[in-house]
Amino acid sequence: MKNFAAIDFETANHHPSSVCSVGIVIVRDGLITDKIYRLIRPEPEWYSYWNTQIHGLTATDTANEKVFSHVWKEIAPKIEDLPLVAHNSPFDEGCLRAAHRVYQMDYPDYEFHCTCRTSRKTFGKLLPNHQLHTVAAHCGFDLMNHHHALADAEACAWIALKIISK
Repeated sequence: MKNFAAIDFETANHHPSSVCSVGIVIVRDGLITDKIYRLIRPEPEWYSYWNTQIHGLTATDTANEKVFSHVWKEIAPKIEDLPLVAHNSPFDEGCLRAAHRVYQMDYPDYEFHCTCRTSRKTFGKLLPNHQLHTVAAHCGFDLMNHHHALADAEACAWIALKIISK
């Protein structure tokens, strides 16, 4: 797989629809061709203490940002022909589906691949765990800003190029 979009969402709270940021790294012919990062006003629009502790985003950061439906209208044409890759893809696919549902948008059945699942198959017990930062480091990527959606999407793209694109 030489063409894909690595994607990562951060959420404001425990609702999967509460996406507050998205990072996307587009890979074509095995090369990164585009990077997209957007803050999003979440729905529901409140931040849990725990989520903020993880990614550092607050209501102040997203109060004046566009809602998901507007952001996704900008992003969708750039990735429409590409499979999506995420680390722990059930989480990111769940967020994408939930946000589409909340905004009553048609969901185009994106094809998802999971670098976490692939890491387990590829590396097994060679790694102490298959968390994004562990797998990224093993694949030679220094994830400096973990839980920033674009940084995580870049790590995921790097991993995918190393272990899925073979």
